[in-house]
Amino acid sequence: MFDFGIAGYQPAWLDGRSDVVQEHGDRLRGLAGRTLTRVWMVWDLRDDEWFCDCPVLFDFDGEQVEINHQKLGDLSLTWNMIDPTRPVRWPGFDLQWRPEPFPGLHALLRLPLKGVELLEWTGRDVAQGNVDISFAFDSGRVTVLNALDENGVSFGPPGPSQRSHPLH
Repeated sequence: MFDFGIAGYQPAWLDGRSDVVQEHGDRLRGLAGRTLTRVWMVWDLRDDEWFCDCPVLFDFDGEQVEINHQKLGDLSLTWNMIDPTRPVRWPGFDLQWRPEPFPGLHALLRLPLKGVELLEWTGRDVAQGNVDISFAFDSGRVTVLNALDENGVSFGPPGPSQRSHPLH
């Protein structure tokens, strides 16, 4: 199994909303009310940009959820598995964990999480059924989305081709 150059990382790939709810629904629901204390992303030091093939880590008061997308429908959620103080070793790249590299993430730090939503792609294309993870706060949101074989990040509301499934 490919570990994305991250010691100890063992992605657990799921496909579809029902799989995510069955495997992680209770734990995701349990994040509500917890404070976002840190977000970690892997940075490509040579190109000075986000290396979006690696997981995105959200720490809610010591409960860390690690989100990663690959291919068209694969989503991995793992918990407290990755230590961002350890190096990322991917041949040919100079990578490093970086906390909150985007201003939109800084704005959400120290805020309590209102809730988690699974955003299901409803477009009539090959991405139909893809699941994105969205964290909603009183004053904003962040979504880690499938950007067709890598992660993407959005700070806006769900788009017209996304159906929101709040986890209550």
